[in-house]
Amino acid sequence: MKDAQRASTQPVRKREIFGWAFFDFANSSYTTVVITAVYSGFFTRWIVPENSSLRDSWWSIAMIASTVLAIAASPLVGAISDLSGRKKAWLVSSTVGCALLTMTLAFAGPGDVFLAVLLLALSNACFMLSESFCGSFLPDVANESNMGKISGLGWGLGYFGGLASLAMVLQLTTTQAPEGAVSAVAPEMALAVVSENQLAMVFTGLFFLVASLPSFFFLKNRAKPAPGFEKASLGTLALAGLRRLAGTVREAREHKVLFQFLIAFMFYMAGVDAIIKFVGIYATSELGFVTSDLVKMFLVLQLSAAAGAVGFGLLESKLGAKATVMLTLFWWMGGILAIFFLDALAEATGLDRKTMFLILALIAGSGLGSVQSSSRTVVGLLAPKARVAEMFGFWGLFGRAAALLGTSFGFASDALDSRRFALLLVCGFFALGAALLWRVPVEEGIREARLRES
Repeated sequence: MKDAQRASTQPVRKREIFGWAFFDFANSSYTTVVITAVYSGFFTRWIVPENSSLRDSWWSIAMIASTVLAIAASPLVGAISDLSGRKKAWLVSSTVGCALLTMTLAFAGPGDVFLAVLLLALSNACFMLSESFCGSFLPDVANESNMGKISGLGWGLGYFGGLASLAMVLQLTTTQAPEGAVSAVAPEMALAVVSENQLAMVFTGLFFLVASLPSFFFLKNRAKPAPGFEKASLGTLALAGLRRLAGTVREAREHKVLFQFLIAFMFYMAGVDAIIKFVGIYATSELGFVTSDLVKMFLVLQLSAAAGAVGFGLLESKLGAKATVMLTLFWWMGGILAIFFLDALAEATGLDRKTMFLILALIAGSGLGSVQSSSRTVVGLLAPKARVAEMFGFWGLFGRAAALLGTSFGFASDALDSRRFALLLVCGFFALGAALLWRVPVEEGIREARLRES
């Protein structure tokens, strides 16, 4: 079915582009505060029992559970969205679900590992689905010439959303427990730390919900229902979606370049995912960062990543999306190796380990937004427009598979009893992803996608 039959012909207004890009501002509160900067360290130190030998592994289990849920749901929900033409309704539902479940993390206290893992799994699965639905709107609000810039704008705004949510959390988490065993912390101080972090989860969920309102109001649902599905029930849509999904899997050869890219994407995103999910734990456990240190680190990281997302987005219009991704992958490999040799670099420069780590985070972090933004652009260019939500569902699926690979960092660090040597696994993910991406004929795939639409 031709795109003209399925999508609105209304011109895209600037406020619609803003509404789309601002969703990245909103959802960064979840990834920054819950997954990366604050709750991950709180979980491993305060939620997991002090005598547990699986402190990092429990976090990996929570991330794996959420990923499996998202993998199971993403392609099917994307197919249903395409058939029903109700992408916006699915975006709103998954966003509200994530925000409410984030607030319920406040009910998990010390020792409530299973409750915390359940709430993390459900909230993160909803987040990942909302991210896929947001991505599926990109071809609606952008064209081939400006897709990279608009995608980069979204990632750039996202990092400012992370900054804003971190600043909010910094005001809420003022009690800093000293390093060492949790059992040695004074009871009144321990109670304050736990209560403040629980309150931070409530405000993070509210931040996500309120900041999503511009997207809900300004984004237009341009897709139209497929013929015969205008008034279909959810059950009918689900059955049709399953049949369509099976057909898409069988027709993968027709989208050969897209699936080649997604395989490469899966491996290098495993490295990105490991960084996002474990850098807070690494800084807390290996470098002795407390909450205030973590917030400072992520303020630096967010500013760097925001500038990098916009800067690399502009560069993408000159180099192309594939070359930009390749550049950021080599950038990240250098950054990971520098962290591996952190002690030697600190000694050579005369800086303490924390300061050296912050400098490396500032440099390497500029590639964080770009690799994700440029990857989203490639999917938007390669996806047939009449099936864009479904293709972005596959983007979500491969991204979740990457998350499964990325969680191996936690198991590797526990098995090796060394988070430092587990960094080499992350570097390997980037190297393998770059090698596979090098072989993907992206320009050829874009031409083929456009020919199918003509």
